[in-house]
Amino acid sequence: MARDDKIPTSRVARTAKLGTLATNQASRQLGTRAANLLRSEEGSREALERRHLQAAEQIVAALGTMKGGAMKLGQVLSFLDVGLIPEEHREEFQRKLGQLRDAAPEVGFAAMRKVIEQELEAPLREVFAEFDEQPIAAASIGQVYRARLHDGRAVAVKVQYPGVANAVRADLKNLGLMLRVLRRLAPGLDAKAIAEEFRLRIGDELDYELEAQNQRSLARIFKGHPFIVIPDVVTALSRERVIVTELVEGLGFEDVMALDQPERDRFGEIFFRFFFGCLYRHRQFSGDPHPGNFVLLADGRVAFLDFGLFKHMDRAAVEVELAAARAGIEGDAEELLRILHENGFVVRPERFEPDELIAYFLDSTWWYTIDEEVALTSEIATRIVIEMSDPRSSHFSEWRQQTLPPEHLFGRRMETLTLAVLGQLRVRANWHRIAREWIYGDPPVTELGRQEAEFYGRGGA
Repeated sequence: MARDDKIPTSRVARTAKLGTLATNQASRQLGTRAANLLRSEEGSREALERRHLQAAEQIVAALGTMKGGAMKLGQVLSFLDVGLIPEEHREEFQRKLGQLRDAAPEVGFAAMRKVIEQELEAPLREVFAEFDEQPIAAASIGQVYRARLHDGRAVAVKVQYPGVANAVRADLKNLGLMLRVLRRLAPGLDAKAIAEEFRLRIGDELDYELEAQNQRSLARIFKGHPFIVIPDVVTALSRERVIVTELVEGLGFEDVMALDQPERDRFGEIFFRFFFGCLYRHRQFSGDPHPGNFVLLADGRVAFLDFGLFKHMDRAAVEVELAAARAGIEGDAEELLRILHENGFVVRPERFEPDELIAYFLDSTWWYTIDEEVALTSEIATRIVIEMSDPRSSHFSEWRQQTLPPEHLFGRRMETLTLAVLGQLRVRANWHRIAREWIYGDPPVTELGRQEAEFYGRGGA
């Protein structure tokens, strides 16, 4: 994609871009509806599909050049489908939006070099023996470069875009306008919840020293793990706007999608174990199951990357979630309602019918709470997301009376986006039998589970 050295950072400039995007989407929608009055049913459908594909191109162009929080919205849409377009055009739509994941417009190296040298307080040649000026990845707030240290180690150097902190602050002031964009593009998303989460969490992503701390914590937990790798952090070279880590190389998301079913299934189980297991075993986890945040290594292990969006939960909060899961799985509506009421999810329990509460629980979680093999797809992920938090849900009257305490919001985001990625990968497993390892403490029933149990049994974290 084309290089764009200047990120709009003022609120006025970013408001103009977002406003144009929202207005254009509204105009396209109205224009299509007006023209459809004169079209056949088939012609109307084709026009609507063309508008969605054109919208994808426009989103890439507008949000991609903005980076910061606004671009993050486009990244979410790039792999979380909520019935936005017809199934036969979904792959093409996601392919276009997928350009926002790792191929964001590049900021020129001269500007990025200044950031590196300012942060490390030394010329580039003094710190690195080799430094490739062509980025290997570009995302919402920074770019990643390949380099080699003087001791021979190959490293990845993530550098924050100059001025992106101001851009993010402008986006936080523009949350209302960003909501308009989200509603136009994906009416099924809970735009308010997503925007509020950006307000609470996006600032953490700007502090690479905090990210380095998160990554070191998980690296200690998974050191020696049979199939999960967390690259080591080069602490001496990590600062607020630069983070240097061990370089890992392998297959990315698009390549994994092209693997045979058994290979995808194995990867899917690892992905599920990492994100859910980090929360329920270790009470700390990445909240960003982003398709650009993993690499499938040649030896079959999976390296997980990027820990800017990260959450620590206390033991009591995690136990609440596990207790609620057990009550729902066992069909104990009274116990489930008691747990939800006592922990702030339900204010007026008398408004809930027990059978309806269990039905809502199952429709939102059945893919890992029912004891059977489930072949996940984007369509299944879409249906579950709708049932969880969309006005089209058959449980709309139930979930609209619930609240989601802030301590638990991040976990639900992780759960939803993990499901979205697994759905796109079209993977199969008995997810319930895997989840029982942390919900009930059951022994593992898969080969990966047995390998992991051995790891923990010999002193793994």
